[in-house]
Amino acid sequence: MLNSMTGFGGGQLKIPRLGKVSVELRSTNHKFLDIVLHLPEGFLSLEDRVKRAVEAKIKRGRITCAVNISGQELPTVFINERLLKDYIRGLRNIKHGFGLKDEVRLDTLIHLPGVLSLAESKVPKEQIWPRLNLLVNQAIDKLVKMRQKEGRALGIYLRRQAQVLSHHLVAVGLNSKKAVQDKCRQFKTDEERASFIKETDIAEELQRLAFHIRNFKNKLSQAGPIGKELDFIAQEMQREANTMAAKSCSAAISGRAVQIKSQIEKIREQVQNIE
Repeated sequence: MLNSMTGFGGGQLKIPRLGKVSVELRSTNHKFLDIVLHLPEGFLSLEDRVKRAVEAKIKRGRITCAVNISGQELPTVFINERLLKDYIRGLRNIKHGFGLKDEVRLDTLIHLPGVLSLAESKVPKEQIWPRLNLLVNQAIDKLVKMRQKEGRALGIYLRRQAQVLSHHLVAVGLNSKKAVQDKCRQFKTDEERASFIKETDIAEELQRLAFHIRNFKNKLSQAGPIGKELDFIAQEMQREANTMAAKSCSAAISGRAVQIKSQIEKIREQVQNIE
């Protein structure tokens, strides 16, 4: 089964004492597996676990994973009473020592450094991970399903294009034989005919190109990441098509060669999307 390298998967879950956690994964084309993570502050310790979860199910593509938290519990206000008493004692000493009449005001005290602070509820990451792991894997599964769906469509397209290539190849083989025979009649000596046949013989290119097309079709039915192999086969097909075009001895063959090269280029463009 073919897998595309583009897709999206996501999900959300409410985790007590933490809030609503959402996970989004986006996948785009890449030569290798490249995982980019965007985790909330304080979640860096879970980065390797998230990466391993992705690596277990996806082998190729650039995967962007974003974890967001919303609706968190409001932080509580923490009053440093010990520090506040020290401030009050110090301000009163200043007042009496310098004969000041101003009273110590509340709005002055609460703005002194360290008197008030916000204490956030800290949930141990070990308690978070089991539920976050479930959410991450659900998002990965959705992404994989979308990649499989697009992969099936790509497989249908590529098989159709490979079949069109085969038809062009048969037509080139028939036209080539007739064109060579017609041209050979114009030469007066066997030496001239032998030299012409040697320069324009594309039987080997046709044979190799037919082999590559069969190999390509067979690979489309295999499981696992095969995008790189398909791309290599398509490159080999392009190489044979270029050689065949260079040896062309008639306008008909040249026209078919152009069509074959165009067809292979379409295949190569789509193969870039396969895992």
